[in-house]
Amino acid sequence: MKKLFLILSLLIAALVSPVRVAADDHGGAKIDPKEIIFEHLGDGYGWEVPFNHHKRIPLPIIVWGSDGLHCFLSSRVAHGETYVDGDASFKIATEGDYKGKLVEIIDGKESKPWDFSITKNVLALFIAVIVVAFCCIMLARWHKRKGFEAPRKGLGLFETIVEFVYNGVVKSTLKENAPRFAPYLLTVFFFILFMNLLGLIVVFPGGANLTGNIAVTLVLALLTFFVTNIFGTKHYWKEIFWPDVPLWLKFPLPIMPIIEIFGMFTKPAALTVRLFANMMGGHMIVIVLTLLIFIFAEMGAAALGATTVLSMLFSIFMLLLDVLVSFIQAYVFTMLSTIFIALAQEKAEHEHKEKAEHEHKHEEKTAQAAK
Repeated sequence: MKKLFLILSLLIAALVSPVRVAADDHGGAKIDPKEIIFEHLGDGYGWEVPFNHHKRIPLPIIVWGSDGLHCFLSSRVAHGETYVDGDASFKIATEGDYKGKLVEIIDGKESKPWDFSITKNVLALFIAVIVVAFCCIMLARWHKRKGFEAPRKGLGLFETIVEFVYNGVVKSTLKENAPRFAPYLLTVFFFILFMNLLGLIVVFPGGANLTGNIAVTLVLALLTFFVTNIFGTKHYWKEIFWPDVPLWLKFPLPIMPIIEIFGMFTKPAALTVRLFANMMGGHMIVIVLTLLIFIFAEMGAAALGATTVLSMLFSIFMLLLDVLVSFIQAYVFTMLSTIFIALAQEKAEHEHKEKAEHEHKHEEKTAQAAK
């Protein structure tokens, strides 16, 4: 427990340092908490170096400008500098509609080029994919060599979570369709889980607030939407366009079909907002608690000392809570995705009867053959 407390304290210190430097950048002026919060929660063209807000790990910038393709490191446009590549000039906008984005200077005006840069969030996505793939490959290699022998330590924990999610969520909900959709659902679960956990680490390769980015959660929700509807049964689509309700509810005014179609799109919207809001909120609370130190610093040393202790304690508590929330949100997203897919796999009542009769006949033949 003491080691865990020490590790969390160091992580809080790493978080406090860039916030402190960001506050010092205002030169004694009143700091803007909103600006600092969104700066640290948003994307960027570089990865922050712990304890030094002015230096960043440069990332590759790839843009298609007015005269073609340009590739260079983000260090060339750091701190408001303008990079000249041939006849093209690039910089990161500090104000206006393109604030924080890379722009091209054309005739003294800022223009947005086609941007394919490897930003902080993009690199963090690659890292999360590599971590998930590495864990899955290591588990597969273990069972290939050891058979059914249970792995230990970290690999054993990973297998325990796989079995918990598969047996407790996927198999219990999808029944015979579980093997068909389990690869997607387990991949989504671990992808979200590792993105959440990496986001809690404030030093490289962590610190990117991926699941607090609504674009990322929207893409994940759309994947579930496509899997649900592309593999939906005939009965599923029949219930959407011609549900089993009184005729006046679907003709001549298609009241129920409109409601069902609307419900198709509210499901991914709910998945998107639920994951985004919960993870964004956790990160924001920790940063706000840290900023309280600098806000109360103006009231004197006594207020600063008390606020620092309370902010550190609450921040550590929130980080511990966020570890639990990271698992819960990955679990909830996977559970809801499983339910949505299961609803789309429902078959008509006569199909269930035919299947039951077929299984009964198969059992009778097996029993007769045994005799």
